[in-house]
Amino acid sequence: MPPPAITLAIVGAAYPNKDGSNRQFSIAMCSPGDPLHLVPEPDNPIDEHAIAVFSEHGEQIGYVTSERAPYLNGLMRAGHELHAVYQARTKWGAFARIGIDEMPRLVPSTTKPAVPVEDDSGFYPNFIPPDD
Repeated sequence: MPPPAITLAIVGAAYPNKDGSNRQFSIAMCSPGDPLHLVPEPDNPIDEHAIAVFSEHGEQIGYVTSERAPYLNGLMRAGHELHAVYQARTKWGAFARIGIDEMPRLVPSTTKPAVPVEDDSGFYPNFIPPDD
């Protein structure tokens, strides 16, 4: 039995779409939880298991990785419904949360800020000398 949901990488954001639209821009327009559409491309000349990923606005944002596409194609052929939502942007593309036979829930972020946030009340970016 497949897991109820998984997080997968969406790759290929550096490539332009056939219509000239920019995948990275389309990813930037997505918000966590936005629905995504998975479209198998059995006639894809590079990978017969390719699954294109489209935003809710109908713009392609990339592809499911070639390592995971056969697994998802197998689930679809077995009659499972796949539901996808945008999870997060990355330097190389995005993450999507895929629900198998149910809508996925987003996983809360566990990342911490690189620099601790401190109280900056009274902070001035430029030195202001005192009046004498």
